[in-house]
Amino acid sequence: MTSFTYIDSPLGRLLLAAEESALTGLWIEGQRYFASTLPENAIRNDKLQIFRDVRCRLDAYFAGGALGALPALSPPGTAFRKTVWNELLKIPRGTTVTYGELAERIRQLSGRPTSPRAVAGAVANNPISLLIPCHRVVAANGIGGYAGGTDRKLWLLNLERN
Repeated sequence: MTSFTYIDSPLGRLLLAAEESALTGLWIEGQRYFASTLPENAIRNDKLQIFRDVRCRLDAYFAGGALGALPALSPPGTAFRKTVWNELLKIPRGTTVTYGELAERIRQLSGRPTSPRAVAGAVANNPISLLIPCHRVVAANGIGGYAGGTDRKLWLLNLERN
């Protein structure tokens, strides 16, 4: 059974979803693809330990600290998307990579050509924002898009660089 809760953040209200002890979703209210993988039968449960853990980690992160060890993450998605999201977890705080660079990493892992556009689609549909740092992927010619909005992406990148 999927549970959900809401928490407030400097970026706005966040929706968190989990199945037992693994986080399955974290969305910024109003973002593109908001709650796209949240089952209709999910129940509100503000008391799950994983939600308290995520809140503590995000509070530290928004205060300029490290996220610390991530909780168990279980984002629903295709094998390709999961591969992309696992690569996002390898991008160090305070740094960025381009969609093309990320596509090349995926090509090297899989041995199959992958387009930056396909990677961008997976990045945009990341169901666990912030913890799986899709905001660290930029376009070759600029900041690029962000499901949570470009202003939030810039805010997050500036937070991580300071």
